[in-house]
Amino acid sequence: METNVSTLWTANIGRLERGATPDYVVQLCEDIYEHGGKNILHAHPRYASSAFDLIARALAVALTGTEELPRCPEPLSIPIHHSGDTSYARLGEIPEPAATLFRKRIEYLGCPVKGDDPTPMQRAYASDWLDFLTSRR
Repeated sequence: METNVSTLWTANIGRLERGATPDYVVQLCEDIYEHGGKNILHAHPRYASSAFDLIARALAVALTGTEELPRCPEPLSIPIHHSGDTSYARLGEIPEPAATLFRKRIEYLGCPVKGDDPTPMQRAYASDWLDFLTSRR
């Protein structure tokens, strides 16, 4: 059994009524914040398909409001900057929700500070950023 497991997100799906085609309420919760509030999946036929069909449709409704999945997002492409022999990422160039999650992960780590930078505390070592992206941090 895996001992080093952490919950990244949860999906709460609940049947609102009894019947052959009940409505379901769906709510997604992520690491830091709730995503999208509660949405309704209407008239899903019970026992007509696998539970995974219900789950996939519920996730689509929670994300988009319809039973259509959004396009897969593009991978994050944050530039790595260099100053001397130090490689770093600028925190202001990291989009949400990655920025909030990354800031939480590096809260107690050091940062590369250069005297001529107007925002010296808004940097992170490139290795910390790359470790975060590859789930090593």
